[in-house]
Amino acid sequence: MELTVLVVPECPHTAVLRARLDQVLADHPDITVTWRRITTCEAAEAAGMHGSPTLLLDGTAPFTPPGRPTSLSCRGDALPTTDQIRAALFKDSPG
Repeated sequence: MELTVLVVPECPHTAVLRARLDQVLADHPDITVTWRRITTCEAAEAAGMHGSPTLLLDGTAPFTPPGRPTSLSCRGDALPTTDQIRAALFKDSPG
C-alpha cells in the first residue's frame, strides 16, 4: 500500500493529520508515508490534491467527496479521523 500526503507550505492542518497517521500506523512499521509539498496549481492538479492535506491511498483520495475539483489551498472541511483512516487502510483485514 502506498500512502502519500499532499500539503501546501505552512498548512495548519498538516500536524493534525501527521499525528493521526502516526497513531494509526504505530503498530505497522512496514507502512511508510510519503509527504509531498505542493506549491503550484499545476502540481496540485497533476497530483490529485483537493486541499491540504490530501491523503492518497494507492493514488486515490478516499476522503474527498466525488466531483470536488483539485485545489492548492488548505482544506475547509474536516480531516479524516483516526477511525476513518484505520478503516480505509485495513478494510480487508480481519478484526
